Amino acid sequence: MKVFLTGGTGFIGGRVAALLRERGDQVMALARDPGRAGRLQKLGARVVPGDLSDRSELARAMAGCDALVHGAAVYKVGIPARERPAMYAANVVGTENALGAALDAGLPRALYVSTVAVFGDTRGQVVDETYERPDERYTSYYERTKVEAHRAARRLIDSGLPCVIVQPGAVYGPGDHSAIGKQLTDFVRGRMPAVPFPDAGFTMCHVDDVARGILLALDRGAPGETYVLGGEIARMREVIAAAARVTGRRPPRLTIPTPLIKAAAPLGPLVGGLMGQPPNLRELISSADGVTFWASHEKAARELGYTARGLEEGLRQTLAGAAQ
Repeated sequence: MKVFLTGGTGFIGGRVAALLRERGDQVMALARDPGRAGRLQKLGARVVPGDLSDRSELARAMAGCDALVHGAAVYKVGIPARERPAMYAANVVGTENALGAALDAGLPRALYVSTVAVFGDTRGQVVDETYERPDERYTSYYERTKVEAHRAARRLIDSGLPCVIVQPGAVYGPGDHSAIGKQLTDFVRGRMPAVPFPDAGFTMCHVDDVARGILLALDRGAPGETYVLGGEIARMREVIAAAARVTGRRPPRLTIPTPLIKAAAPLGPLVGGLMGQPPNLRELISSADGVTFWASHEKAARELGYTARGLEEGLRQTLAGAAQ
């Protein structure tokens, strides 16, 4: 199979590219900066210089491919307002262009990597693919862009695009530079005297399970269907406790009081840097203060054969050598 891949230089996309090449598929990987695509080239992928801004150019580049895997996105929470247009262009316009190009090029298969964040705050409930968010209040601008991108994917499916959607949870693993990855690394290196937002809830899924789930959905998923690619349900205090068990370190006894973070919000750019947090503390609070992003992957397990490793197993693999 010849697969056109976006996001191949990223955390999840790099694993997807490796799995595709391992099984003998051809990979055409879009890269805005080919200088960052060395790993893809070593895998034997063909690197296509370009971005997601031009639907017609993308359609020409995809011509002759058997499938599209669209995973490119900007994932940040707590960004300042000046960064919002770039995030919208990448996450919403980029998705419209990539999936629209697949429709224009007549690709027989497409897959879009969404997120469980489109459900919003599940308020302690573990939801599934049938869940509808109750309102248009968003915990972050990232969440808003992914909701709009998800809806764009659904519109293109309704227009005839044979597309499968997957919704990973909070993806972690070796090489993770996300906010959760940073917290885990800080803990292992002794730089976490207190846990921020201990009640924030995540669907914790290992990057290798998600990458494998993407290929399962690409191969077996029914066009028009959506599949959660999840893992263990946990709150941040439980994630840190699990990290403590697998590393033999003592977990922090203290938590950072949320009222203290709220009081510091007006000084976000300054205080955020001192606390190791992003500059927009108000958005960080709205996306983490007791919020849960919990979803079940039972459908993917039943229909695709998807499996997810336990949190301790995944953290043991993730944190090996992280203290150096």
